[in-house]
Amino acid sequence: MLPINTSSDNVNGIHFDPTVEDLVKGDSTAKSYGEVSIKSFFSPRYVMVCSAAAAIGGFLFGVDEGLISIILGMDPFLVQFPQVDETRRLMTGLLELGAAFGAVQSGYAADKISRRYVLLLGTVWFLIGSTLQTSAFHFSQLVVGRFIGGVGIGTLACVAPIFIGEIAPPHLRGAMLVFESWMVVLGCVIAFYVTYGTRFILSDWSFRLPFLLQMIPGPILAGMIFYMPFSPRWLTLKGRHEEALETLVKLRELPATDPRVQAEWVELRADILSRRMAQELRHPSVATSEVSDLRREVLTRVDCFEPGIFQRTGIGLQFFQQFIGINAIVYYAPTLYATLGMDREAQLNYSGITNIMQLLGVTPAFFLMDRVGHRPLLLFGSTVCFACQVITGSMVACFYNNWPSHPSEARVGVAMLMIFMSVFGLSWAPVPWAMPPEVCAGSYRSNAVALAVVSNWVNNFIIGLITPIIVQKTNGYGAFFFFAAFAALSFAFVYLLVPETKGLSLEDIDARFHSNTATEDEARKREVIADILGISGGHGSPAADFKVTELEHVEVTTTRGEK
Repeated sequence: MLPINTSSDNVNGIHFDPTVEDLVKGDSTAKSYGEVSIKSFFSPRYVMVCSAAAAIGGFLFGVDEGLISIILGMDPFLVQFPQVDETRRLMTGLLELGAAFGAVQSGYAADKISRRYVLLLGTVWFLIGSTLQTSAFHFSQLVVGRFIGGVGIGTLACVAPIFIGEIAPPHLRGAMLVFESWMVVLGCVIAFYVTYGTRFILSDWSFRLPFLLQMIPGPILAGMIFYMPFSPRWLTLKGRHEEALETLVKLRELPATDPRVQAEWVELRADILSRRMAQELRHPSVATSEVSDLRREVLTRVDCFEPGIFQRTGIGLQFFQQFIGINAIVYYAPTLYATLGMDREAQLNYSGITNIMQLLGVTPAFFLMDRVGHRPLLLFGSTVCFACQVITGSMVACFYNNWPSHPSEARVGVAMLMIFMSVFGLSWAPVPWAMPPEVCAGSYRSNAVALAVVSNWVNNFIIGLITPIIVQKTNGYGAFFFFAAFAALSFAFVYLLVPETKGLSLEDIDARFHSNTATEDEARKREVIADILGISGGHGSPAADFKVTELEHVEVTTTRGEK
C-alpha cells in the first residue's frame, strides 16, 4: 500500500489560526461566511466573473433550444434541407446524442487536465459544430454539425456546474449553481426572439444568421478561460497545495491568515485524502503505482452506483426533469399551442412568452433554494406541474375539435402552460443541476455530474423523439396526460428518496443519504485533519486501521507552537 502524503514542500511554515480547528467541524466554515443575500452574491467579484464565464456553457445550450424550434419551421430552411421535413425529430435529437457523448468523457477529462481546460475543449467542439451548421448546404454536413455541436454543449453543461460549485464560497454554492440554470433559460429567450426576427428574411440568412450569432459567446468563453483560475479542489487533487491556497485567497478576497480560508484549505486536503483512502479500502488493487488513471476512473464510476452514492448523482432527478415535459414544451411549443386552436402567429407569440415565464421563475430560485431548500421546491414543483398538465390535457381532450366555440377554455390551457413554465423554472429547472455538484464528495463529483448530464441528454433525446408521435396519435391531449403521470411519479420519488441538504457542507451530507460508509469516512477525515493541523488524532478508528501512521505530518507551525 502506498503511503498517502499530507505534506507539501511548498506549504511549510503556514501559521494556522487557533479557530481553524473549530471551523472544520460540521458546517461551521460555511456559516462563518455569513448569510445568502443579494449583496453577498455579488461581493466576491472574482468568483462572480468566473462563474458568469463558466455559465456561458449553459447559455449556449439555451441558445440552441431557443433557435431550433423556429428554424425547423422556416420555409428557406426546409427548401435547402427537404430531408428535415421528414426527419424533424432526428434533427432535434442529434444534438442530445452528441451532448450525451460529450458528458460521458468530460468527467474523466475534468479530473485529468482540469475543469477550465475542459471548458475550453467544449467551446472548441461547439464552435466547430456551429461553423458546420452555419455553412451547411448539404444535409449530411448539417447532421454532422448538429452532433459535433452537441458534444461541445454536453461537455460544457457537465463541467460548468462542477467548476462553479468548486470556486463558490460555501454559503453561496447553491445560489451560484442556480446562476448556470438561469443562463440556460436566458439563452433560450434571447435566441428565440433573434430567430423570431430573422424568420422574416426570405433568403438562407433567415436560418444561417441565428446559427452564426450563436457562435459569438464561444470566443468570449475561450478568452475568459485564461482569466479563470484552476479549481482549488482540482489543484489539491493534483497535490499543488500552495497554488490551491493562493487560489482560495484570490477567490475569497481574504488573506491567507484568515481562519475561514485556512479551514477551507484544510477541509479540501482532508476530504481528498480521506476519499483516496476509502477508494483503496474498497479497491486494494488501486494502491499500486502501476494502476492506470483510466482504471481508477472506471472503478470510481462503478462506485457511483453504490447505495448512498447513487442517490447523489442526480440521475433520477434529471430523468424526471425531462419526463415532466419541459423540453417537450420548449422544442414543440408551437405544435402544442396548435392543439389549443392557436394560429401560426399566436403559436410563436405564446412560445416566446412561455420561455420568458421560465426565466421569471428561475430568477427567485437564486435565493429561495438556499433559504427554502431543495426538497420543498421539488415537491411544490411536482404538484403544480401535475395540476397544470392535467388541466391543459382535459381542455384539449374536451374541445380539440371545436376550439372556435370555446375560446375561454383555450385561454385556460394557455394559462396553465404559462404557470407550468414559471413554477418549473423555480423548482425543477435549477435543482437537478445544482444538487449533484453540491452534495457529491470531491472524489465522486466530476463523475457523478457527468452521469447526471448523460441522463439529462439521453432522456432529452427520448422526449424529442416521442413527443410528436404522442401528439399526433392522441390529438395532443395524450402528451399532457403522459407528462402529468410522470409529474405525479416525480413527487413520490422526491418524497421517498430525496432528503433535504440545505445548510449542510459537502463533507457532512453523507448521513442524509444513509451512506453505509458515512461514519468511517468521517472518522478517516478527522484523522487526516488532525494530522494536517498537527494535533493529536483519535485511536482505534477506521482511519487508524488504514495505517494513518504512514501519513507524513505537515510541517507547519501552529499558534500553539506545535510541530
